[in-house]
Amino acid sequence: MNLKKYFIRALHRLQKGPGYTYKELLVWYCDNTNTHGPKRIIKEGPKKKLIWFFLTLLFASLVFWQWGILINTYLSYNVTSSLSIGFKTMKFPAVTVCNANPFKYSEVKHLLKELDRLIEAALERILQPTPGNGSNTSSPPLDLELWHQIPLVLIDEHDKDNPIILDIFESNLAAGGNETAAGNQTANTTSEEKKYKLAVKLCSHQGSGNCTYRNFTSAAQAVTEWYILQSTSILSRVPLQERIRMGYQAEDMILACLYGAEPCNYKNFTQIYHPDHGNCYIFNWGMDEEALNSSNPGAEFGLKLILDISQQDYIPYLSSAAGARLMLHQQKSFPFLKDQGIYAMAGTETSIGVLVDELERMGYPYSDCTMNGSDVPVKNLYSQYNTSYSIQACLRSCFQNHMIEICGCGHYMFPLPDGVNYCNNEDNPGWAYCYSSLRSSIRHRQICIDSCKETCNDTQYKMTISMADWPSEASEDWIFHILSYERDMSTNVTLDRNGIIKLNIYFQEYNYRTISESAATTIVWLLSSLGGQFGFWMGGSVLCLIEFGEIIIDSLWITVINVIGWCKGLKQKRAQARYPDAPPTVSELVEAHTNLGFQHEDAGALPRDEALPPEPGTPPPNYDSLRVQPLDVLGPDSDAE
Repeated sequence: MNLKKYFIRALHRLQKGPGYTYKELLVWYCDNTNTHGPKRIIKEGPKKKLIWFFLTLLFASLVFWQWGILINTYLSYNVTSSLSIGFKTMKFPAVTVCNANPFKYSEVKHLLKELDRLIEAALERILQPTPGNGSNTSSPPLDLELWHQIPLVLIDEHDKDNPIILDIFESNLAAGGNETAAGNQTANTTSEEKKYKLAVKLCSHQGSGNCTYRNFTSAAQAVTEWYILQSTSILSRVPLQERIRMGYQAEDMILACLYGAEPCNYKNFTQIYHPDHGNCYIFNWGMDEEALNSSNPGAEFGLKLILDISQQDYIPYLSSAAGARLMLHQQKSFPFLKDQGIYAMAGTETSIGVLVDELERMGYPYSDCTMNGSDVPVKNLYSQYNTSYSIQACLRSCFQNHMIEICGCGHYMFPLPDGVNYCNNEDNPGWAYCYSSLRSSIRHRQICIDSCKETCNDTQYKMTISMADWPSEASEDWIFHILSYERDMSTNVTLDRNGIIKLNIYFQEYNYRTISESAATTIVWLLSSLGGQFGFWMGGSVLCLIEFGEIIIDSLWITVINVIGWCKGLKQKRAQARYPDAPPTVSELVEAHTNLGFQHEDAGALPRDEALPPEPGTPPPNYDSLRVQPLDVLGPDSDAE
């Protein structure tokens, strides 16, 4: 019951309003607020009142301007980076080692035989362009169909406005040709009479006029690029298991292994197939067992390897660099050796000292990073290796997805989704043209950059590399004898300096650096800055803001009550316009109903004018039928008088 009374009183209070007019409310606020300026406006004289009004308005504007700057700074979500140094026992990084040459030439020679004959004949015509300087030895005819799929051409640009394109096998290089094309600066091949530039010709399909020319600053680069495109087409049709068999096996490549004081061998490595380098082997990948910890810093507590790269079995036109390709990375991450790997040179001992940097980025909204790649719109094709997300995997997956969508097939260097085949010259004659156009497309590249995100937490390994000749001339005889015997069980020396590499990988120290991001502006900073500006310019506080909020609420309250009163007045005016005469009184209504009742009396009753009035206190005849019913004269919303 008390609660009902409370609500009734509250309702009456709401209907009554604050009890002030706008002017009275404003004067009351200026006289009672704790903000300094408004009090002076109502208490000073006319001149000072004007001055104080101007100053109060000016400083209030400055406060709101500063507040806007502070809020905008907070919403920009800037970060600050801090560097801290720690000391702890750390996990030894995963170490991936590969041969710079992806396949043994003796194993793939039958697949690349026609390709090698073509490039040898082409080089002979390029280097000896005049008639009579070529080799006259008889040989089987060349497979020119393979050549015409992706040909090498010479461009004569003596006439810059009308360059001449010469097909190496169809044109007389001394006489010239009749095909023209516009090109950029290209590779140079000189003779006594003419200067030629070598380029790779790529067409949307064989015999098409829609062609592009890939130009190079050196003929060596053009030959290597042409050979890679042609060999990619050939090797893409070879099954994966066959490609693994044609690569370097772990027992042949890893001759010796030592981790700290514990011996290891090729069985401690995990084999993966890498399109760029063939068979690669990963130590301490952490897929099947726990990652190894390093007990102490220093070379004696790291990983020591002796590798045989068998340089004499390299593919001559595919691998121009000799050595081992290696990379240090986190456990359960895919090694992208082409981007982040380093070379170790044959005939040397390479020592790699490692320092660790841990990066900790703040997530949304401070930076556009991802924890595990689940919020990235690109399908990660490297997830088939059960590896963690990385931006390199995302960029390559994005490119492969575009390649499949536009070209209708996937590139040999990247993983494939289900139901898609690798590109080759037979099934996809224009794949090289499509691949080249897509690779040079800035728009598609930007789409992938915008779609992929950096990881929020990352570990980077900084390497200090030093090298020395190994083995020395004094010790190479016995070292090669022992290594040859251990690998081939032969007393003959089967190894030499051109194929042996020694690696030492270790932590330089146990100090690790953590580079972490923190918010440059927090909600505490924002509130203190807003309060500082308000207090400096207006001498106010949070209570002043509450007072200002109170006057705003009262003003709205008064406005609402005034609007309601105006609406009621408008409704009454409309009702008066509808019924211009004054409404009947209650007595008039009773008399009208009484007269109506007497007209319906029985015939034996006295006439109306002769009827005696009822005695006081007795109800009139037919009282129930003569009960006064209210008439809705003013409408349903009118109040009866």
